[in-house]
Amino acid sequence: MRVRSREEILATLDDRGDGRKMPFMPEMLDFCGQEIEVFARSDKTCDSIEMTGATRKMEDTVHLLDTRCDGSAHGGCQAQCLLFWREEWLEAVPGQERQPARPPMPPNAGTRVSGHATVTGQTPVTKQTPVTEQTLRDATSSVDDEGVTVYRCQATEVLRASTELSPTEMKQYVDDVRSRNVKLGRMMLAMGQLAFNRYQRLSRRLPRVLRVYGGRQYPFIEGTGTGGRTPTIGLEVGDLVEVKPKAEIMPTISEGQRNRGMWFDAEMLPYCGTQARVSTQVSRIIDEKTGRMLKLSDCVILDGVVCNAIYHRFCQRATPIYWREAWLSKVDDASSDTLH
Repeated sequence: MRVRSREEILATLDDRGDGRKMPFMPEMLDFCGQEIEVFARSDKTCDSIEMTGATRKMEDTVHLLDTRCDGSAHGGCQAQCLLFWREEWLEAVPGQERQPARPPMPPNAGTRVSGHATVTGQTPVTKQTPVTEQTLRDATSSVDDEGVTVYRCQATEVLRASTELSPTEMKQYVDDVRSRNVKLGRMMLAMGQLAFNRYQRLSRRLPRVLRVYGGRQYPFIEGTGTGGRTPTIGLEVGDLVEVKPKAEIMPTISEGQRNRGMWFDAEMLPYCGTQARVSTQVSRIIDEKTGRMLKLSDCVILDGVVCNAIYHRFCQRATPIYWREAWLSKVDDASSDTLH
């Protein structure tokens, strides 16, 4: 797909720089005019704000390959979120059309109303102020009553830009396969896991003899530690590491699967035993619920290691995974043959 020009996209936005409640952020401007492959359809996404485990339905939205927010207009946030692209912000490249992108909104569809005048016998004429690049920058942040900067981005607006999607709505899974987001075999395996975990929840009301592993959810993550501070190993960007086995990680997290507030998620288990390089030492990210900037320590991102949503109904955001150093081991480059 080709990302439309700045002028075309600005004409689709409302007075906050949103396209159907999804912000078009300043960080996205540099992609305008570029031809970029569609990474996946974003027909649904995780609720990363209330953390309910629910999935949200998205309309006419895709993810483009390697288009991530660099945080330059949002206080240097290092979350590296994969960007959402409304289809009206894109156009098909000649000769590459599979499904036509949504046509752009009419000119001035996203402009601000500043007043109007009525002429007898005619439709009221609306005076409008065009949305500009400055509009986008002004919408990125504000100051709350406590004098703290509150940021606004695609991640903080996910709930507004989506609707509820029941896990029992089967069409979503058909669409996942039809759009080629998910291979059929992988989907069938996920359906089995979903059915098993549903039984596990129901089995808690049944006699103990009918429960499997005490009714715990697959893949049976059970922290055995306090979740307190753990030793660091002084990792730097470029270091080669190996993710420790599950058995060595469980003593570092609490029963709630956390280490000093950082969650060890089921999506991290498939990476146990694999190797990758440290790509980022994360020190600041935006809290998606409050919009405030969080300061982090002992947190790294590994190159190419993202959430694949195997246990989260195949959300396609490919969010980078955060790692405590206690969950990783340094690897001597000379002794390693392959990377993840």
